[in-house]
Amino acid sequence: MALLATDWAQEDIPLIQTIGLLSDRFGSLAAEALQRRRGGEQALMWLAQRVAGWGRVYVIEALCRQGAHTSRPWLLRHACDGDFLNGYFAGEVATAAHLHEAIVGTDVDDELVDHTGRLLKIMADCGGMGMTLERYPPAPIVLAAHAAHLGRQMPAVNRYVDAALIAHQLAKRSAERFGCTAEQRDQVVRQYLAVLDRQDWCDTVRAGLDRNSDFFTWFASVIAVRLHLRAFAELSGRDDR
Repeated sequence: MALLATDWAQEDIPLIQTIGLLSDRFGSLAAEALQRRRGGEQALMWLAQRVAGWGRVYVIEALCRQGAHTSRPWLLRHACDGDFLNGYFAGEVATAAHLHEAIVGTDVDDELVDHTGRLLKIMADCGGMGMTLERYPPAPIVLAAHAAHLGRQMPAVNRYVDAALIAHQLAKRSAERFGCTAEQRDQVVRQYLAVLDRQDWCDTVRAGLDRNSDFFTWFASVIAVRLHLRAFAELSGRDDR
C-alpha cells in the first residue's frame, strides 16, 4: 500500500479498494493512493460506503479534500453513520459539500434534512475533535433552515432526539459558541421546542424509545428536564407546560 500510494496507475484502483476495506489498518494509505488517481473520487465514495470507524474518517476526509464534486449528494445525506468518530469530519463535510446552499435550495428531501440534523448535533458538541458550529460561519443559516424543515417532516424518534440534543446545546451555552446572536439562537430553540411538543411528536417518542435503556434514562433525566419536554413530563405525570 505504501508503494501504491506513491503511484498514479488507474488499473490499481480495484486492488487499492479491496485492501482499503481493511480500513482501520490501511484506510489512510488507501485514501492517499486513490486521491492520486484519475477517477479517485468515485473510488473513494465506493470505499466510504463500505467502511466504518477510523477508516471512514480517512476516506471521507479525502473526499472532502477532493472538492466533493460527484460525491456531494452522498456526503450531504450519508457521510455520518452515527459513530463517535464522525466528529472528526462533520465540519469538513458541511464545508466541502456546501451544506448551507443545499439546505436552503430547491432539492431538499428527508434524507438531506435528517443528515443535516446529524451534522448539527455533532458540530454542536465536538470540541477538540473537529470543526464546531462556532467556527462554521453559515451556522445560523443552517440551524434556522433545519428547524424550519423539521416542522414539515413526519415525526420520528431519530428526528426528535437529534433536534432535542441540538436545542439542548444551544440553550445551555452562549449564542456566540454557535456563531449566532442571542436573538437567532433563541428563535431556533423556540422552533425546535414547538415541534417537539406537538402531540404527534410526543406520541412518537414515547412509543419509540426503549424505556429500559441507559440512553432513555439519561435523556429523560438530563435533556428532557432541562428543556421541559412535554412528552417526558407526561410520562412522569408532571405537566411542565
